[in-house]
Amino acid sequence: EVSLEESGGGLVQPGGSLRLSCAASGFTFSSYAMSWVRQAPGKGREWVSGIDTAGRTYYVDSVKGRFIIFRDNTKNTLYLQMNSLKPEDTAVYYCTKAPTTWSTRESDYWGQGTQVTVSS
Repeated sequence: EVSLEESGGGLVQPGGSLRLSCAASGFTFSSYAMSWVRQAPGKGREWVSGIDTAGRTYYVDSVKGRFIIFRDNTKNTLYLQMNSLKPEDTAVYYCTKAPTTWSTRESDYWGQGTQVTVSS
């Protein structure tokens, strides 16, 4: 059974940093693209970043230069390093698994999400 468990969310001041983690199990982690998707209060889901099996990374324009996605296939873990956080980054962040090696914009499994709140 596929399982994705996020951690690392919390309350941070504007300009601060957080690192999200996603522990994956139940599938061959190294064989699938992965992504992070967020949902802000009162808004729809927004794709944030993705990484394919070759390590190529992709970002929504609003986080380019501030967020870094990476994966550790030896630990079956996906990460999102978030720097220079802004109040508009406040959202629930979901880790998702793609159905292929390359489709970083598609998701067939989702974690439960972790709350990130950026506020002074």
